[in-house]
Amino acid sequence: MRILYLCHRFPFPPARGGKIRPFNMIRHLSRKHEVVVASLARSPEEAAAGQGIAPHCADYVMGEVRAPAAWARMIARLPTPYPSSMGYFYSPALARSIQERLRREAFDLIFVHCSSVAPYVRQVTGIPKILDFGDIDSEKWLVYRQFKPFPLSLGYWLEGRKLAAAEKALTHQFDFCTCTTRAELEALRRLQVTTPCDWFPNGVDQSYFAPSTKSYDPDAISFVGRMDYFPNQQAMLFFCDEVFPAIRRQRPSATLTIIGAEPSAGIRRLGEREGVTVTGTVPDVREPVRRSAVNVAPLAIARGTQNKILECMAMGVPVVTSPEAAGGVDAVPEEHLLVAQSPQDYADKLLWLMEDAAARQAFAVAGRARVESHHSWAVSLAKLDSIIGACLERHSAGKRCSA
Repeated sequence: MRILYLCHRFPFPPARGGKIRPFNMIRHLSRKHEVVVASLARSPEEAAAGQGIAPHCADYVMGEVRAPAAWARMIARLPTPYPSSMGYFYSPALARSIQERLRREAFDLIFVHCSSVAPYVRQVTGIPKILDFGDIDSEKWLVYRQFKPFPLSLGYWLEGRKLAAAEKALTHQFDFCTCTTRAELEALRRLQVTTPCDWFPNGVDQSYFAPSTKSYDPDAISFVGRMDYFPNQQAMLFFCDEVFPAIRRQRPSATLTIIGAEPSAGIRRLGEREGVTVTGTVPDVREPVRRSAVNVAPLAIARGTQNKILECMAMGVPVVTSPEAAGGVDAVPEEHLLVAQSPQDYADKLLWLMEDAAARQAFAVAGRARVESHHSWAVSLAKLDSIIGACLERHSAGKRCSA
């Protein structure tokens, strides 16, 4: 089978959330099928690194989006019904390349990861098409508005409403739609779509993210995530203002390590506080995470799967997180990870795991086991195979009925 696979970020190297899921799908599908990847790079450096996808697919088509032109397209869409964020991911060169490939080559399936690039093939007919939303982006924009001052909050609300309408319209132009979590699937169904929908989870490289045999620091708390990403910034500002001081009052030796690339000026200033270290980019995030007694993920804005939580659980580091972030992990709160509802709740649960080695070990073992049983790429991608089979059968049945 020949598959045209589109995604919004060039999926190599698979070193961040938006690239991990598509890379694993492409690698899996390429074992039995001929996969042509079409995607976008945001810089010459990303384009050069992206060429590493070559051994994992039959061919690839790359377009570039540069900030000035992308922002201009977003602004041009403000007075229109079309989502501005989708304009950011439009590359005229990539659109021409995709249309040229479709004109001169036969494909048995079009698979799109992320609604932002679905418009490239929305008008294509006669080929089975699957849209993997991953996250329902409209929901994220509507949550963002709660954390932005007016008039920015109005802009986020408007973009969220535009995206919801666009997402609903897109579902009617695909044969099957998927998401990363049950919660995202429920959000998709709230759009009252009629197209068949399902979900399959993200997995974790369990051999790479494995527990350490070295001892941990019982005073150490870690957070891991890109620090140029607003939800991560908001989470750490909240934690350092509302939670960490309470922990330090009871355990003065407690430390917090914020691990992640591109910290903003506000995040870098957190490193000036007593007990807080901001690392920026590190060669290997596993070492500082494994050294910590517990990982914290206090995300008030969290859509889809939080890969950082899965990776910490896989490494045998217990996680204390928010209800919003826990919804993106197929795990049972208070059994495989801890969920906190307030600043004091965060402090109490973190201190408990730091002070009680037996409790920490129990959550370390339970978290790792849950990742092995429910977030295995092998199991997840087997479900993807069944979804593709159902899509192809539905498309074929539709052709028989119309004949």
